[in-house]
Amino acid sequence: MAAMAALQSSMTGLSLSSNSFLGQRFSPITFPSLLPGKSTEKQCPIVMKLKRWERKKCKPNSLPILQKMHVKLGDTVQIITGSERGKVGEITRIFKHNSTVIVKDLNLKTKHVKSREEGEPGEIIKVVLISLASLYKFFSISETSSRNIEGPIHSSNVMLYSKDQKVASRVGHKVLDNGNKVRYLIKTGEIIDSSENWKKLKEETTKKPEEAAAAAA
Repeated sequence: MAAMAALQSSMTGLSLSSNSFLGQRFSPITFPSLLPGKSTEKQCPIVMKLKRWERKKCKPNSLPILQKMHVKLGDTVQIITGSERGKVGEITRIFKHNSTVIVKDLNLKTKHVKSREEGEPGEIIKVVLISLASLYKFFSISETSSRNIEGPIHSSNVMLYSKDQKVASRVGHKVLDNGNKVRYLIKTGEIIDSSENWKKLKEETTKKPEEAAAAAA
């Protein structure tokens, strides 16, 4: 009986109110005043830092920062690494935000696309990076059509190539007597940025939209 009386007295002393936990009362929380000039505690500002790989480096106007490249549109280059090492081609497109280039008829990889509508054949699109070729799995499709598209290559994987000397070389910069700053091949001394090359490149770029419009008509 004495044990039961002691148990009842201990249970009555145990308080389980709404602001208590395991019989121990919590002291009421006092929040500092939010009015200006009446804050008693120093507030700690919360700062969120994004990781370096979670965003691109941008300018104040939110445009991506363009990378400086040693090659330009229309240059003849040689691939110096990868499965197509030693092959020579012409640059047709340049992406300055990630420093990659498109070389004509090089770096062709296969990706299968299923048909979306009934009776429409699928496609085999050849556009994959050299470094990511091992990550893609190739699936066989019963009805497919092939289309060749060149994949991008990083500019550090190509070198300028001399068609006359048949040699790849690093690029240098110098100023001519007339004040024009041009690029040249260090091994051969051949000047790359000539007015004839730019005129030829401009004619080719203007012909492409005209041919596309004629084909559409």
